[in-house]
Parts: sequence; C-alpha cells; structure tokens
Amino acid sequence: MKIRDLDLSPSPLNAEHLALGLPPVEDFVSHPADHPVLRAAMWFAVLTLCGLLLFLAWRLFFGDNGGSSGLQIIERTLNSPTFWSAVAVGFFAQVIDGALGMAYGITATTFLLSAGASPAAASASVHIAEVFTTGLSGISHVKLGNVNKGLFLRLLLPGIIGAVLGAVLITQFDGKALKPFISAYLLLMGLYILSKAYRHVHQRKQPRHVAKLALFGGFVDAAGGGGWGPVVTSSLLSSGSDPRTTIGSVNFAEFFLTISSATSFILLAGQPDTWKLVAGLVLGGLFAAPFAALLCKKLSARTLLTIVGCLIVLISAYNIYQSLV
Repeated sequence: MKIRDLDLSPSPLNAEHLALGLPPVEDFVSHPADHPVLRAAMWFAVLTLCGLLLFLAWRLFFGDNGGSSGLQIIERTLNSPTFWSAVAVGFFAQVIDGALGMAYGITATTFLLSAGASPAAASASVHIAEVFTTGLSGISHVKLGNVNKGLFLRLLLPGIIGAVLGAVLITQFDGKALKPFISAYLLLMGLYILSKAYRHVHQRKQPRHVAKLALFGGFVDAAGGGGWGPVVTSSLLSSGSDPRTTIGSVNFAEFFLTISSATSFILLAGQPDTWKLVAGLVLGGLFAAPFAALLCKKLSARTLLTIVGCLIVLISAYNIYQSLV
C-alpha cells in the first residue's frame, strides 16, 4: 500500500485548522501546478472561454443583427440603464460567489425576475452568464491553490447530471415549488456552520455522499435558477471541510456544470430574450472574479465560516418568508 506524501507541516494555516477541527492543507492543494488533472481542466476552461468570446464577436459583427451594425448595437447597449444595472448586479454577485462559494445564481436570478423575465428565461440567462464568470473564477482559484483535486473530481460528473435534469424540469414545470423546502434545509445548514465557527469540533474525515450532494445541488441550481453553491458548499462546510479549498473546488466544478445546464436550456427552450442583461452580468462578473478568488485566499477559515453562515441564514430566511406571503 502506497503512503501519500502529505504536507502537514505546522504552518499558521494548519494551526488555525487544528483549532477549528478542520482537516490540514495537504500538498496537492498547496502545489496545484504539479497535478496534470487540474492543469488540463484549467486549460479546457481557458480554451472554452476564448472560443466562446470569438464566436460571440463573430456573431456581433458578421451575423444577422436585423440591419444594425455591431458598433451600433454596442453603442445602444452602453447607453442602456438596464445594462449598467446588470453590470453592478453581476459584479456584486460574483464577489460574493467567488469569495464564499455561493449566491451568484440567487442574486442574479432575483434581479432578472424583478426585471420581468420568466423563471425559465431568468435561469437560462443566469447560466449563460455564469459560463464566463465561473470559468474565470475557477481558473483564478486553481492558480491560487484553492482547489482540492479529489473533491473537484467527486463533484464534477454528478453535478453535471443534476444540472441537465434540472434544466429539463424547469422547461416543462415550475421549479419554484421546490424553493421553500430547499430554503428550510439551507437555513439549518447556515446555523450549523455559524456554530462551527465558534466552537471546537473534532476533526472529521472527508465527507461522504459527495456525489449524491453534487447531483442534488446541480438539479436545484438549474431548476431554481441558483443553489449549487448554497447546497453543496454549506453541506460540505458543515461536515468539517476546509473552507478555502471547498469554496475553490465548488467554484471550479460549477463552470463545467454551468456549461451543461446552459447548453440544455438553449437546446430545450431556445436563446433567452434578455441578452442585454446577460451581457451586463458577464461584464460585471468578469471584473469581480479574480478579486473574489484572492479574497477567498486571504480571509481566515473562521471569517469565511462566519460570513458563509450569515449569508445562508439571511437568504434562506428571506426565501421562506417570500414563499409564505
């Protein structure tokens, strides 16, 4: 039996993890460049984003735009207050999501619904925007050593399957019926995370049932317009996972999940008519993604647990209230 070479030196980070009952940071996290799987996944994300940007540029300047040139479309978009509102929402949502591993979909979907989009169109628009924001955020997390390869791989395939199933459901039925039950679950998770930040818990092994959790999280995310981060991140943190690498791994896996759900939405429901809002969400999110990943690396484990717990409790309580009124 081969024994792994673990980097468990008494660093300040590992000392803090020991005090909070969290697993120590291992070598495969602190040296991500040494692992071909993460490198290949990161370069796939880079090439995918470059390809999508080139395709969109070609459609803008050489496609059928109803008699308008690409420059005219850009000028009208830049003069639209709706576009700049979406930029602000996209920046704010991505800062939260990249630093805490959750809430981009919830924040952006709420904004789109308030702007008059249908639930299916809002979810489709958010997932199309998230292809770009989660891609850049995931690349930043890998470069900063915030991704646990083992956890990332355990989340990947089940999350993709769940996202496709959720996209199929919301294009046929109203996925909002699940929201009160999911919010109640998240409220309990948020309270538990808050309690964990301020009391010592005996260190646990790597959480079990990660695949089932990813399947459920991907389904909820596509069906409800958001929820991958709150469901998966909160559950993993409540089971004793390291906050920094959990957030980074969940963010990077979300890129691949988002590609799957966005493709499913386009195939099943067509392209949404909220492209100005999508463009604003993308622009704001791209500026925020690297900053959010750096913030995640710099904040202490206790601070991350506290902020994540408070955010989950507030969002879940608000969602429960909205479903009752």
